[in-house]
Amino acid sequence: MADISLEDAAMGKARQLRVPGTATTIRDVSSSRVHPPGDRDDAVPQGTLPPTQGSPPASSGPAPSPGVGVGPWLGPWPQDPRYDPALLANGDQRNVVEGYRYWSMDAIVADLDARRCPLHVAVENWEHDFNIGSIVRTANAFAVAEVHIVGRRRWNRRGAMVTDRYQHIRYHPTARDLAAWAAGAGIVLVGIDNVPGAKPLEGRTLPERCAMLFGSEGAGLSPDAIAVCESVLAIAQYGSTRSLNAGAAAAIAMWAWALQHRH
Repeated sequence: MADISLEDAAMGKARQLRVPGTATTIRDVSSSRVHPPGDRDDAVPQGTLPPTQGSPPASSGPAPSPGVGVGPWLGPWPQDPRYDPALLANGDQRNVVEGYRYWSMDAIVADLDARRCPLHVAVENWEHDFNIGSIVRTANAFAVAEVHIVGRRRWNRRGAMVTDRYQHIRYHPTARDLAAWAAGAGIVLVGIDNVPGAKPLEGRTLPERCAMLFGSEGAGLSPDAIAVCESVLAIAQYGSTRSLNAGAAAAIAMWAWALQHRH
């Protein structure tokens, strides 16, 4: 079967085409005009990113990504100053919600700051607790005002999944320093631990402007931390384990607060 010529294509002839080196044939549906390079109506404007190979051209918008997130922006770039040029050019695979795709880190933090809730979360860090990263990540998910770390400044950031970049974190050398800050800011300190004398979290009315204080994994709240709390609440448990880990307890407590003040 003969190959089609350029002249045949220009005349709009429908011919059977043989793919060289294979037994495959396709039907030619060439238009009546052959477009030289750069002379097509659907050409990508100069200075913009072309669509990914194999996908239909898009007028403007995110390109699909083979993994998490989105690929480079297709078409003319948006002029919104919140967008990061590097992310528009290379794609955005960060751990952010879709509404923040391509936004710069500073733009995301500014938007979160405009709608953060009055809840604060504090955790003692005497043993380089790996749960702190998980607590920071959960605090970011609930748009908590600040996370307070009492004791050592160094902590394991791996569990935060980079959310610490979008979350305000304040450090206090001791529980008394945390209490002094809270008093000045009009924040009520509420301890969360299943220590003797703790009241049930379930059914408890939580202050809207409060800081929930959690102890280190294993040791729980220190005596100094319990002493500065206005109240200490415990999460009900029904199994055999003595306690929940600090990351899980913090998530439950933040959700309990959100049910009262965010819904």
